[in-house]
Amino acid sequence: MRLRLAPVLALMFSLLVWESPEAATASPPVQASQGRVIPTADGLAVLPSRDRVEVENQILADRLETLLPRLMAESGLDMWLVINREYAEDPVYFTLVPQPSFAARRTTMLIFLRKPDGTIEKLSVNRYPLGGAYTSAWAGGDLDAQWKALAEVIVSRNPRRIGINVSRDWPVADGLTAALRDRLLEALPAEYAQRLTPAEPLVIRWFETRTAMEAQVYPQIVAIARGVISEAFSERVITPGVTRTEDVSWYIRSRFESLGLSPWFFPDVNLQRRGATCAASGPSCGEEGVIQRGDVLHTDVGFCYLKLCTDTQEMGYVMRLGETAPPAGLVSALQAGNRWQDLLTGNFVVGRTGNAILASTLEAAGKAGLRASVYSHPLGFVGHAPGPTIGMWDNQGPTAVQGDWPLHANTAYAIEGNVRHPVPEWGGQFVQMKLEQSALFDGQRVIYLAGRQTEWHLVR
Repeated sequence: MRLRLAPVLALMFSLLVWESPEAATASPPVQASQGRVIPTADGLAVLPSRDRVEVENQILADRLETLLPRLMAESGLDMWLVINREYAEDPVYFTLVPQPSFAARRTTMLIFLRKPDGTIEKLSVNRYPLGGAYTSAWAGGDLDAQWKALAEVIVSRNPRRIGINVSRDWPVADGLTAALRDRLLEALPAEYAQRLTPAEPLVIRWFETRTAMEAQVYPQIVAIARGVISEAFSERVITPGVTRTEDVSWYIRSRFESLGLSPWFFPDVNLQRRGATCAASGPSCGEEGVIQRGDVLHTDVGFCYLKLCTDTQEMGYVMRLGETAPPAGLVSALQAGNRWQDLLTGNFVVGRTGNAILASTLEAAGKAGLRASVYSHPLGFVGHAPGPTIGMWDNQGPTAVQGDWPLHANTAYAIEGNVRHPVPEWGGQFVQMKLEQSALFDGQRVIYLAGRQTEWHLVR
């Protein structure tokens, strides 16, 4: 029996902690209660590929009807063109078309027109009708006829500002190829060619903004990532003295694939060990090899599901014989990492740029005695999404352009960075706590979508 998925999504939404901005103002920006242990991905629902189509298309329809009109008005565009060819798709294309879809068949043209009442007319000019929200504006013919049809639609609507996807600084907003741009200029009357303008602000806002429907499903997606990490950092996978870090990496990748999930990068697993060099600053600490008792483990994983991507880093400890808990110095190190997270997310304020958030966080961390490095980034349709860059791993100063982008409400982030903390039980040697959790900023506070790590994963 097939479920009616819209009611299912509504039920999921009602079960999540999702408060109004008014309710959120009574709470501090981040609470320790956001710590959460997800011991396994077993029991977490993952839809079969066929059933994902309906959910993804419901989310898309909602975005096109409720989000796109607001963003087009915000960017001041009357029309937006997305023009691409098969196997050379514009990065934004697959975020706009219904599933199942595998390519921009031959040449596919999408037209979005902002009408006087604020609604958006959604047209396609291509030989294969898209269906869904799109009305076909062309009956077919050769490529010359297709370009002529596009020009006729544009002239008939008479838009003043026509957005095209060209950008010097943002790859996702630079999807219109040089050849297609030349062809567009040839097809349009000169008067309309002069109305073309970069759609960069619209594309970035489209990529970075998360809707209420996406907020319903995102916690489940992130929970799967955290559950798989818990499995990987346990006796289920690791036999001390035998298992190699690369074995754990392959377990994580294979586990995601067994669930029908697509990793967007190969999982990284590394270890830190007493006696190994970990300086107070400089390159990342960690190495590959056979996992031994007493080792500290780190992993970095990410996959995409229902068009939403995760990016997660967590830490584990391999217990020595006779130990019943991790050393106090490691407990303190994780607490220092959580403190760094609090300082970062406490600086999330609507309108504040990524560079400003970075500077304030590093200043606060210094005053707190934390050796911190910050390199957080937006999440969404892609893992390294557009929006405000908050530091880079190799640049703890301002980042031009991307770092100057302001923070907006209803945007998701990988709260990513590290602290180096001395461990007395390791003779004062530093351990690098490399942490990353997926979170949503609702305009008032940062909410970890599936909680955050506040306890060590333990391999006994």
